[in-house]
Amino acid sequence: MAINIYSQIKNYLIDSYRELKKVTWPSKKETTSHTMLIISISLGMAVFLGGLDYFFTWFIERFIK
Repeated sequence: MAINIYSQIKNYLIDSYRELKKVTWPSKKETTSHTMLIISISLGMAVFLGGLDYFFTWFIERFIK
């Protein structure tokens, strides 16, 4: 039984390696571009949600006071 497990692990690793050779990896330019896009979107969402939080806090404080 132990030999069967080891052969399955070996086959899995070999198959994984073969699949990874088929992957088309992005270029450095594409990676940088996509990373900057994600950072920009994240910052934009943070500013937007922070603005909403500030507005709703101000709005609620107006009714409480």
